[in-house]
Amino acid sequence: MNLPETDTSIFHSLRFVLVETSHPGNVGAAARAIKTMGFHRLVLVRPRFDNVLTHEEAIAFASGAQDILENAEIVDNIEKALDGCRFAAAVSARLREFSPPVLTPRKFAETVLPDVRINCALVFGNERYGLPNDAVESCQALIHIPANPVYSSLNLAQAVQVLAYESRIALLRNDTSVTENSPVGFHGQPASVEQIHGMLTHLEEALTAIGFLNPDNPKKLMPRLKRLFSRSGLETEEVNILRGIARQIEKRLTTGQRE
Repeated sequence: MNLPETDTSIFHSLRFVLVETSHPGNVGAAARAIKTMGFHRLVLVRPRFDNVLTHEEAIAFASGAQDILENAEIVDNIEKALDGCRFAAAVSARLREFSPPVLTPRKFAETVLPDVRINCALVFGNERYGLPNDAVESCQALIHIPANPVYSSLNLAQAVQVLAYESRIALLRNDTSVTENSPVGFHGQPASVEQIHGMLTHLEEALTAIGFLNPDNPKKLMPRLKRLFSRSGLETEEVNILRGIARQIEKRLTTGQRE
């Protein structure tokens, strides 16, 4: 069974985001991994080499996937890399105390990816240091590859290959799921990364205004709320409701102060 990739937007919309890559060869190898599985979109955030996309090592390791390099984007920050995304997942070997919900590559591919209404991104970190916390916090899920715990070191391009493979297999297994029959369960328009970030900022301001959150001693309230909302799969209308609650809190406080 062959999925008609030219007619399937997921193969063109799923973006592979590489943050602060060090080695041009890994970028080329990642491009090869992406193209091998039928995907197209590569985004680099602050790569070490400005000319990485034309670097001879990147071209050599791309091994025929130069078109992925030629069409790749280079951006200054994770916000630009995720612009327009409705679901972003960070790929990391290091689990974090207040990370978003943790998924395996297969779980992500089988439950999130088939919903074509979601413009998805997979975010990978630097070869040596992994992903910074701000990149992880910008995502709704953390993908952990269940490698050998005694030796779990994966090359960047290998990690990209694992996610690209699982994504392709999930789509090939159930090609009807790339239409309206989605297992994700969204009924409304999924909220974008920017919408959720704006809502959390607004909610933090309202909680501070009523004294529920002490900005001088916030403890871990906001990371816990981010984790809670990441599990819920927020829709645009739900984000609007939460922002409406925050506005009403601020309005009542302002009215009370006048009285």
